[in-house]
Amino acid sequence: MTTEAHAAERRRPPLIAVITLLTAVLTVFLIAFAWPSARSEPRDVPLAVSGPVPAVTQIQAALEKAMPGGFEITAVPDRQAAVQRIEDRDAYGAIVLDAAQPEVLTASAGGPAVAQVLTQLSARMSPENPAKVTDIVPLPKDDPRGAGLAAGALPLVLGGIIAAAGLTQLVRSGAQRMVGAVSFAITGGLALAAVLQYWLGSLEGSYLGNAGVIATSIAAISLTLLGLEWLLGTAGLALGGAVMMLLGNPLSGMTSAPEMLPSGWGALGQLLPPGAAGTALRSVSFFDGAGAARPLVVLACWLLAGVLLCGLGALRSRGRAVPARHEASAVAA
Repeated sequence: MTTEAHAAERRRPPLIAVITLLTAVLTVFLIAFAWPSARSEPRDVPLAVSGPVPAVTQIQAALEKAMPGGFEITAVPDRQAAVQRIEDRDAYGAIVLDAAQPEVLTASAGGPAVAQVLTQLSARMSPENPAKVTDIVPLPKDDPRGAGLAAGALPLVLGGIIAAAGLTQLVRSGAQRMVGAVSFAITGGLALAAVLQYWLGSLEGSYLGNAGVIATSIAAISLTLLGLEWLLGTAGLALGGAVMMLLGNPLSGMTSAPEMLPSGWGALGQLLPPGAAGTALRSVSFFDGAGAARPLVVLACWLLAGVLLCGLGALRSRGRAVPARHEASAVAA
């Protein structure tokens, strides 16, 4: 065996280290994806309650006893005000304490898991006088469980990661990579929105609006990862991809709602592109844009951050190129 072969063999990590690393990676993946689902329960879910003051106080105490810290209750004057809060995405549901028959208002399009919890609570409120359940903003008939939209969270993340990884490998010019990322985001947004809206029936509302949200999400992720790769190399791309996949996707709240995730983690998920895109997509598709301002601002900030990172990467590359040219000129001289 040659000296080079011996040196290469010594540089290889021992088998036990490789197995330990792979086990750790597998465990991290399991925790990232299973833990939010396993600990899913209501936490300060906005809920409107309409009725006489003593009745509102009584139902608030009953809800706190049944699910401590589960709901953030806001008293409203009547049913119409409760419906308005739901349609404005200020509440996930409402309880109307009518003397004849209480009514529970839900919005399954805003969060199927929360609507299911409220439906279960309606059966326990008054066994002798069951509450009527009304879905104010229902999911589409072709996808009544919201499975298509929930499953679409992963392609949103993968789209940005795949674009960044592919462009860094196949395209040499940094400027062309950025153009390619934006172009792919547009075509990807149009394609994914078409599948979700016209084939699976998981989305409603404006097709171009839905496609725009998806495209913005893909562009925000891909440009951010391109910028990190430009600055830090492969390590930057891997770090950014891990954050988007292991934090952004599980904490997006697409399968339930941000308020159903462990405390603090749901809020963090809404500051990452997948969570912001999911909330914005629900708002644009089912609520005529109500509640979309904040998540769209988050996506715009990530998009701007990606452009800035790419700009810093370009400056760094230019700074490296100048000394290299001087050195080449000196050698030639």
